[in-house]
Parts: sequence; C-alpha cells; structure tokens
Amino acid sequence: MWLSDAQKIGVALTSFGGLFMLLGVMLFFDGALLALGNILFVSGLTLIIGPQKTFYFFARKQKLRGTVCFLGGILLVFLKWPFVGMCVETFGFLNLFGDFFPVILSFLRQLPFIGTLLSMPYIGPALDRIAGSRQSIV
Repeated sequence: MWLSDAQKIGVALTSFGGLFMLLGVMLFFDGALLALGNILFVSGLTLIIGPQKTFYFFARKQKLRGTVCFLGGILLVFLKWPFVGMCVETFGFLNLFGDFFPVILSFLRQLPFIGTLLSMPYIGPALDRIAGSRQSIV
C-alpha cells in the first residue's frame, strides 16, 4: 500500500485527532482537547481521501443523518457543551462509519494475539452481532 506524502500526513493527523479525543474524554470531557481532536481528525480524513471525496462522503443522502449529528456534535464541542457534543458526535460517527466495522473486525481477527482473543467462543459471536458481520455459506 503506497501512500503519498499528503496521505501520510493525513494518517498522522487522524491518529493524533483520535488520541486527543481519547485524552479529552479521559480527562472528564476537556473541551480544548476534544476540539483539537475534532479539528485534527477531520483535517486528517480530508488529507487521506482528498477534499472532493470527503465532501461526497459526507454529502451522500444515505449518510445525511450521520453527517448532521457528527458536525452538530463538533459544533456543540466548540460551543462549550463537550459531554452532549461527544454523545451526538459518537452517534453520528457510528452512523457514518458503521459500514466499515465488519472490515475492521475481519482485519483484527488476522492479527496474532488479538485474532485469537476476538475468536473466542462468547466474544466472537457477540462482536459479529454488534458489527453486523455475516457468516459465509461456503
């Protein structure tokens, strides 16, 4: 997988955005960290897939509810309502990126230690149900 320099910077920005959002939640919904994490995440996503594809991803009719909730949550975080903003933003994030969870789950199951943990008897079916994975007939 070859990435351009802009895409490498986008991966770094997205990673730091996720880290800052995680730290903001762990530090009792610190508004500054959450706002910085939101800015880094959205700008990193734009650098990874490009501005035009980012616009088309957020502007699709099927993703409208997720887009409104995600951007509304970011706006609420900027307006000093970090807890409510993160709840709304999480709902929007799940609506926007929920289609990728089965792909992420199948990738994680191929990793050495995590794959065995995720394939355990009670954990595997529960994650399949949450992610919406379907069993192959073959």
